[in-house]
Amino acid sequence: MATAAPLQATAAHNLSQSARAEVAHQSGSTHNSYIPRGDTTVTLNYFRPPEDGSIPFNFVENPPEGQPQRNFGDFDIKVPIKDIRGHEDEYTLDRDAFKVVSNVPESAEREFINDESIKKNYYPEVEKLILDHVPGSTRVFLFDHTIRRSIPNAHRAPVTRVHIDQTKKSATQRVHHHLPNEAEKLLQGRYRIINIWRPLNGPVQANPLGFASSSSLRDEDLIPIEHRYPDRTGETAGIRYNEGQKWHYLSGMRNDERLFLECFDSESLKDGTEVQGGRVPHTAFKDPRTPENAVGRESIEVRALVFGP
Repeated sequence: MATAAPLQATAAHNLSQSARAEVAHQSGSTHNSYIPRGDTTVTLNYFRPPEDGSIPFNFVENPPEGQPQRNFGDFDIKVPIKDIRGHEDEYTLDRDAFKVVSNVPESAEREFINDESIKKNYYPEVEKLILDHVPGSTRVFLFDHTIRRSIPNAHRAPVTRVHIDQTKKSATQRVHHHLPNEAEKLLQGRYRIINIWRPLNGPVQANPLGFASSSSLRDEDLIPIEHRYPDRTGETAGIRYNEGQKWHYLSGMRNDERLFLECFDSESLKDGTEVQGGRVPHTAFKDPRTPENAVGRESIEVRALVFGP
């Protein structure tokens, strides 16, 4: 049965500047402090291929004159989603391509506003976390991060479309792009791309993140999409809906919790492997039980190349 739990608010001094501004803005209104919990049904937004049959693409920055930002569509469908709160340890990277790590010490990075400060203070913590919690990992290279805020005019907002950040093609490109002098040797071993996701103003009350078990995804569900940067073209994956996909979320995710999202694992391509796919579809979603005036989610995801064994 779906339940709701009181929101234990993040202390004001631990909120980012934008979150403090939002709290101040809402102080004059009635704030419902309950977090929806339990299994439910939600509406997710899925990939629809281009009507003319062309290769799907989207431009990361402003598109060239006369071209659309993207040439593919989408559609909504209702799906059941399972709350894994209390069952976090039942999920693994090799089977589900996601895992949860709890009770992470408070970060040395407090504001999560300045990129250089984030790289200096937070990146080393993420690297250690991966080495400690991804069995067999021997080397980590963090190549970027994204902060998302649920406020007007945010530079990046939560993405409400089912997707996977990387494919085999783009993962291989990433190794060559970031570690060109070592790429050929590194690609001979196991290489993965793992996102480390956390809220910044938890516990999450609105716009939680949903993720589908890799073992429930069919190969034909993945549709490569050209991800066009000004200087190069990468690749992401749109997801074709099938009713066998098993969706999950972690209700009320806290600041001391980390969600590992595995976007690619080279081990999954080997014959006889026990890795079931190594790719996790994910998306933000709106829970219909979310109260009025809920605090908008803020989060950071750090993307990592992970090597070994």
